Amino acid sequence: MAIDIATLEERYINSCRKHGVLPNTAILSGLFKAEVKKSRHEPCSLEIFLDHLKDIDFHPLLDTFMELDASEIQAVDVRNESSCEFNGECALSLMRAINQKLRRVDLQDLSFGKEFLRDLSKKGLSCQVLTLRSSHFRKLNMMGEFMRIHTLNLDFSTSLTSFREDCFSCMPNLTCLSMCETRITNLWTTIAALSKLPSLVELRFQNWLCCNDAGPSAASSDGRSDKKTDVGQPKSAPYIGASSIEIGMLANYNSSMDEALENLFSLDDVVINDEVQSMIEDSSDDDSDVDFSSHQKEYGYSELLSNVFPRLNGHVDQQNEVSFDALYNQNGEESLAGAFTRQIADVSLKFISCHASPICFEKHYREYMIASLPHLKVLDNLPIRKIDRERATVTFSQYFEYLPYKRKHKESVVSILQKREIRASHNHVRTPKQKSSCTSGKSKYFYTRSLCAAKVGSSAWPFLHPLSISSNVLGDEGMNFRPRQFEYHPSDSSLMVFGTLDGEVVVINHEKEQIVNYIPSLGAMNSVLGLCWLKKYPSKLIAGSDNGSLKLYDIQHTTPRTMGIYNSAGCVTFDEFDQLTSVHVNSTDELFLASGYSRNVALYDISCGRRLEVFSDMHREHINVVKFANYSPSVFVTSSFDQDVKMWDLRQKPISPCYTASSSRGNVMVCFSPDDHYLLVSAVDNEVRQLLAVDGRLHLKFEIASTESSQNYTRSYYMNGRDYIISGSSDEHVARICCAQTGRRLKDLSLEGSGSGSMFVQSLRGDPFRDFNMSILAAYMRPGSKSEIVKVNMLASNDYNKEHSYRRHSCTSNSMGG
Repeated sequence: MAIDIATLEERYINSCRKHGVLPNTAILSGLFKAEVKKSRHEPCSLEIFLDHLKDIDFHPLLDTFMELDASEIQAVDVRNESSCEFNGECALSLMRAINQKLRRVDLQDLSFGKEFLRDLSKKGLSCQVLTLRSSHFRKLNMMGEFMRIHTLNLDFSTSLTSFREDCFSCMPNLTCLSMCETRITNLWTTIAALSKLPSLVELRFQNWLCCNDAGPSAASSDGRSDKKTDVGQPKSAPYIGASSIEIGMLANYNSSMDEALENLFSLDDVVINDEVQSMIEDSSDDDSDVDFSSHQKEYGYSELLSNVFPRLNGHVDQQNEVSFDALYNQNGEESLAGAFTRQIADVSLKFISCHASPICFEKHYREYMIASLPHLKVLDNLPIRKIDRERATVTFSQYFEYLPYKRKHKESVVSILQKREIRASHNHVRTPKQKSSCTSGKSKYFYTRSLCAAKVGSSAWPFLHPLSISSNVLGDEGMNFRPRQFEYHPSDSSLMVFGTLDGEVVVINHEKEQIVNYIPSLGAMNSVLGLCWLKKYPSKLIAGSDNGSLKLYDIQHTTPRTMGIYNSAGCVTFDEFDQLTSVHVNSTDELFLASGYSRNVALYDISCGRRLEVFSDMHREHINVVKFANYSPSVFVTSSFDQDVKMWDLRQKPISPCYTASSSRGNVMVCFSPDDHYLLVSAVDNEVRQLLAVDGRLHLKFEIASTESSQNYTRSYYMNGRDYIISGSSDEHVARICCAQTGRRLKDLSLEGSGSGSMFVQSLRGDPFRDFNMSILAAYMRPGSKSEIVKVNMLASNDYNKEHSYRRHSCTSNSMGG
């Protein structure tokens, strides 16, 4: 026999008497309301407001809640709407005591602290609906058991940037997920996390609202339209599961609901506004998964976005609208971020995107999500139609690479190794003619590339590891290096050299994280911007600094500083080149070039130790980078902020270039492909192009979205020989990997830190000895924070790697050098 509500109330009062506390009037009121619902034959539910509880209420409530399973109460909803005095640990204990009758947990303002969120994430809850709006998650790691949950709302969690690898692994019944106005940006890690939700059918990263003369309107949680919705206030946004599209108006035009929806989402006559989002980030020293560094107003992030989207106040700028059809035909994408309108009969309905997370502004966001989540039915409140899926499939295949080397399906490493062994054993017993016919069609790299594809496909979160190199080993305790430029060794896979903002040159074993050689500045150098190893003499390298100093070092003759004494044997000093930004040695180790903040390039003879010539006025503006070809000792290329890239040949005395190729913005970087077939040109703000080295014709333009920043200095290099390119920019915390033959995007790597302490990419290099490995020079915006070299291994997973706190640091010379 179920315990009736009156008996439950009596037992609660007795428990209060036992523990010497007065009954909480809010609890008594909740029980009375439950009794009223029962008398009306309505579902008997109990509503608990944590705001009204104090710690002294805990023990009587715990005793009572332990009996709820055997009571007439059918469901319990737990809410809080403002700051409360109740202890977070006690709140979780009560919710878990409710057990299977816990229906909804709605926490609007999380004042319970980090431990509450961590405990909630790791141990889970038995509720069906969980709302954690404005939570302080930074990296979501909800790995606890949430077996009954079907709806999760994390709107306005403005610290949330990404997901841990085990997130969502125990939510088999989650169907609806909302993450509006978070700071999630990475398509790849987001899909990897969401793919663990087998029942997910509705997903929201932004809120599409219908605007009419009365202002924006949205459907409430019970399906009724709320004409007074203020899209600037987060608390007015509807719960997921409620359509944000006003479709009731369409019924007046003698259309069925299906026809109305078909009319509403028809692409004919649709108009869209597409604007660039500008993210303003906060800062934090917290290195955990939960960020309480800055308790923002719940609507603070909306105010930031309203500077970018004036339409958030309910107004649409008609002058900026462009035809949706024209946009789709031009770019081949359905980019739904901004606003669009639809004319139905005599009424013009307007729809605006509100509370959008930055992932919504990634190029081809909607198509990528639809193609990657085949069971999804609603995205951002817009139904996914058959035509949407067809377009998404086409767009995905055109702009994205599912797996490296065009592999179509994920395979395990074990399976590939077994196939290789079976093939090898069959070939062993075949005749030479049979072997020839059998091996035709598969290159000698087939299995190596298949293994790489398998490992990259299974590592959604690549292993990131900041190099831990300190000058403590040299006796300078408390002083850390500040890297500004680095280069892998061309023949020793363990060696790397980096130059610092303080003029030091440090040779390290990056595998063991040990200093091999240390060359102090001794007052002679400022920031080291140019570094280049010699190839035939692998112990030698050229180093140049921004004050013009140029030196050749032989690391076999230099030793780490001991007892304050520095051995300068093996050092050759060259004539200075003022305001230097780049140096490069030719393929025979006979000559090297220097460029900088001038229109000139200087040629030096390494063996003689002197400058041979200065080539004047090679460009109209300063020459940021100069590079020799890998195999032709007299051919070199220059890139300038005058937007031109020029090819030169010393055999023709560089008076006029072999050819000139132009970008639409100033060029930051140029390099030859390892086989000299191509030039990779990087201009300001993500303009990356691949040219044919023979004549400068455009071979491929990489479709990387611009940020509209003239200070977003982009650098790109080759990886895996010439198979892939890696690209990063000084205003972004993302390194992008694209196929060098098709331009399709393989993956973005986001380097995130505590709170919003993200790094930006100052420079990067592909590891010449290891496929899908690279290093990134991370610089930071916060004054006083250090820069780091971060090693990336895309073949290994990052799930066991500890989080490192990345902070942004402004660098006054972030446009210099490569």
